[in-house]
Amino acid sequence: MTAPPSGRQMPTVLDQRIETAVGYSVEELRRHRDGGLLDAPHAALADAHRDLVAGERDVTFYRVRLARLASSELPVDQALFAWIDRTLDQLAKAADVRDTKQTTAAAALEAIEAAAPRQAPRQVATQDVAALLAIAQGAKLHEHLVTHRLAAATPTRTRISYAQLQRLEAMGLVERDTAHPVQGGQPVTLTDAGRAALTAPRRAGPPGTTPVPLPPAFPAVSRTRR
Repeated sequence: MTAPPSGRQMPTVLDQRIETAVGYSVEELRRHRDGGLLDAPHAALADAHRDLVAGERDVTFYRVRLARLASSELPVDQALFAWIDRTLDQLAKAADVRDTKQTTAAAALEAIEAAAPRQAPRQVATQDVAALLAIAQGAKLHEHLVTHRLAAATPTRTRISYAQLQRLEAMGLVERDTAHPVQGGQPVTLTDAGRAALTAPRRAGPPGTTPVPLPPAFPAVSRTRR
């Protein structure tokens, strides 16, 4: 099969609708999917779109092959006719597969479009966005053996204060696995709302102050005070 045009992804008929629904480009959607930042509906859309792109690539491959056969200087004989017939059959089968994948992608997109109307979003401060990005790489809440202070640490050596973690937890952006003791490290992960906050379009503003839209409020997570 041939590769898509250099420097860009193979276009599909759903690209514009997808970008309107999610608020960013299909390339960003794929990057967010690869980074594990999408909730289940958006991940399903990203996977379906990836399959649709592959289907479009196959259709393009056989269409280009057919054009080359028709414009080539090969002898016009039964062998050429057989080759053209075989390529036409392959093109028809590729188009059928592409159409099936397009139907699947459209269904995943319609689910997101149907859920699009929602209340005006709250905002996530830039420093909280940085904390969410660090937590997305993996984080654990630890208790210091001497001071007994709590803080979350990440593989990138980013430290997140317990107060900030509590705020993110209350906003419904992160959750802790309380089955593990803090002395040994309590895993902290993003919720679907946290992943949505990271992938939401950002508004322009002065450096260090730019907030990002946040999905509708979630109930505060109850926690034990220390």
